[in-house]
Amino acid sequence: MATGADVRDILELGGPEGDAALGTISKKDIINPDKKKSKKSSETLTFKRPEGMHREVYALLYSDKKDAPPLLPSDTGQGYRTVKAKLGSKKVRPWKWMPFTNPARKDGAMFFHWRRAAEEGKDYPFARFNKTVQVPVYSEQEYQLYLHDDAWTKAETDHLFDLSRRFDLRFVVIHDRYDHQQFKKRSVEDLKERYYHILFDAGHERRRKEQLERLYNRTPEQVAEEEYLLQELRKIEARKKEREKHTTAEQRRTERKAPKKKLPQKKEAEKPAVPETAGIKFPDFKSAGVTLRSQRMKLPSSVGQKKIKALEQMLLELGVGEYGDWAP
Repeated sequence: MATGADVRDILELGGPEGDAALGTISKKDIINPDKKKSKKSSETLTFKRPEGMHREVYALLYSDKKDAPPLLPSDTGQGYRTVKAKLGSKKVRPWKWMPFTNPARKDGAMFFHWRRAAEEGKDYPFARFNKTVQVPVYSEQEYQLYLHDDAWTKAETDHLFDLSRRFDLRFVVIHDRYDHQQFKKRSVEDLKERYYHILFDAGHERRRKEQLERLYNRTPEQVAEEEYLLQELRKIEARKKEREKHTTAEQRRTERKAPKKKLPQKKEAEKPAVPETAGIKFPDFKSAGVTLRSQRMKLPSSVGQKKIKALEQMLLELGVGEYGDWAP
């Protein structure tokens, strides 16, 4: 048996209010089911399509959210933090209007285009896409020995090969440009037959098909045996690599354990004994200054104040001057 909630769902009524909250449906709920919806719809603004404007054009002006179209085009997909222009600190590379030739053309035509100044003099970059068919060349002796045919003359064969080289084996174009006035009238099939009869190795093609037929007619036992042999071959190669890896590791380990031979050290030359004196002992400097005596222009820190006073008194008596006048 249907309940009040089921009836409200069928009539698309809102939540239970008033009598409906008690589980009963009043007459107003049945007669005016869209009363609340009309109030909500009246609150929202509606935009009427202008007269004479197509529906598709009007749909471009407003989105589903009824947002007004922007005055200026903007792209905020990445966020406002990344809309600043990214300017590099490098100098702008200069461009130059320069001539160029296409190596694919043999008429020496000269063209012009914009290109970076640093690329001036380089080959045309799209010339590498010029792929041509390698049509073989034969001599008079080779033609008489291998290519001679009673239905074709050498001049006609040369003409066919020249057109094949010029039009990259497009036999429909070759047939259109074929000189039917000077030579015998030929069909497209005749041209193909003559060309491929010269280049086609019937013996090789026959052997290739025989090998393909043998491969196709193998029994399931032969296929399984071949797969087994291939797996064994892979295992042998894997064991070989593992053995080589183990041998290399053993050699490195042996080299590490082997005692390193010490190189004979050079004996330092014995310094001549310097008799000790009761005077001031200056430190041994590894490098000299501007002059040799500049090493001893400053007294060492081990000299006491009494000795310094005695030196100053001696210098004054000799008329050399005070210690501070010549000391750095």
